[in-house]
Amino acid sequence: MTGAEKRPVEITVNGVRREVSTEPRRTLVDLLRDDLDLTGTHVGCEQGACGACTVLLDDEPIYSCLLFAVQAAGHRVDTVEGLARPGELGPLQEAFRACHAVQCGFCTPGLVLAAYALLGEDPDPDEQRIRVALAGNVCRCTGYQSIVAAVRRAARG
Repeated sequence: MTGAEKRPVEITVNGVRREVSTEPRRTLVDLLRDDLDLTGTHVGCEQGACGACTVLLDDEPIYSCLLFAVQAAGHRVDTVEGLARPGELGPLQEAFRACHAVQCGFCTPGLVLAAYALLGEDPDPDEQRIRVALAGNVCRCTGYQSIVAAVRRAARG
């Protein structure tokens, strides 16, 4: 990608309108992490198979490793950093903590954002709906029971 002509991109990230210049083939995950220092979005497989890079694009969960940053121009992107004020946990993040739904933590930001999107469309999903919504996010540590319990806890408030 060296020497590629950069393109201007206007994007709203976590409620803040940003203007960046990026190469056309650069992924959204790289732009978020490297240019905007939003390292809560993790890079896992880089093939859209693990969900570690999940962010919300106009409220829909997407794999940011599969989207070019220029494709996000004019859209709203929310990352895990945008779910609560700095130094605090949002309700869903607090539920993950309370239910011990975190072990190594690598998958957690993607899972939290996928769950956040689910709760935005269905404030009281049953276990099956939660499992389907989180199916695109791989966790190697927890076995998913505590993650499902955390989403149910957040739904119940």
